[in-house]
Amino acid sequence: MTETADKAPAVTAGLRVDVDTFRGTRDGVPQLLNILKKHDIRGTFFFSVGPDNMGRHLWRLLKPAFLIKMLRSNAASLYGWDILLRGTFWPGTQIAKKLASVIRDTEDAGHEVGLHAWDHHRWQMHMHSMNASQIHQDIQSGVEAISAILKRTPRCSAVAGWKANKQVLVEKNQFDFLYNSDCRGDTIFRPVINGIECAPQIPVTLPTYDEVIGDDGITAENYNDHILGLIKPGHLNVLTIHAEVEGIACADMFDDFLTMARTRNIHFVPMIELLPEDTSLLPIDSVTTAALPGREGWVCWQASFVL
Repeated sequence: MTETADKAPAVTAGLRVDVDTFRGTRDGVPQLLNILKKHDIRGTFFFSVGPDNMGRHLWRLLKPAFLIKMLRSNAASLYGWDILLRGTFWPGTQIAKKLASVIRDTEDAGHEVGLHAWDHHRWQMHMHSMNASQIHQDIQSGVEAISAILKRTPRCSAVAGWKANKQVLVEKNQFDFLYNSDCRGDTIFRPVINGIECAPQIPVTLPTYDEVIGDDGITAENYNDHILGLIKPGHLNVLTIHAEVEGIACADMFDDFLTMARTRNIHFVPMIELLPEDTSLLPIDSVTTAALPGREGWVCWQASFVL
């Protein structure tokens, strides 16, 4: 360990890996497994497992906020045209059916595996109009797909695009999740919805690459320093990376990021390791929806952090 790391206070940060697409699963996850093995780091991978229809997001280019984000992040270069067009001119590929071995390899490598989405695009675009039964069925489809691969039910989940509301938390509470990560916020908490206590929420506290790149002077050259500077001792620190970004186009940058983190005595862990043994001591809170800079539309927030 370097002298800098010896003098810096040790900081723990949760590492969350969202896997949104077929290409991210096929190409990004194996690359991330190699990078994390090199640095002796384990994280939590949330997989999308149903049809990859992410190309249908192209219709959102008609919305100015989404178009600006796509141009700011240079999405065509970042994600690749096979992601940006998937599910537009042909039916979306069933991810879990084609790439089950990648999901098994992730767990075999010692990483925590959870559910991200059944159909990432449908959830992100239409969750707000789904009724309780539709929400439940979508979650159930994802749980069943992962259970068939791992021969056990997933113990954690994180909705696509942080699109969740109180009804989502209530429906998730009917599954065996030890915790969920559906919102942005600053502390781990126990959501209570209409008198029902739901599984603990571990909010994401740090911005993602696509939320900040190209804004306020943030470039590929200073992005790592910017994010590392936001990780603070004595605070909940949860970073989300994406298999399609840090696992493919920005893999070398992420490799450098982990090297830089070690020199600052920052240690990444699976999210389950952030959860206290006695969750009854966690504060009670709720969730709400509000805008998030760098993202189009609304996301789910820890209520006390926004209000």
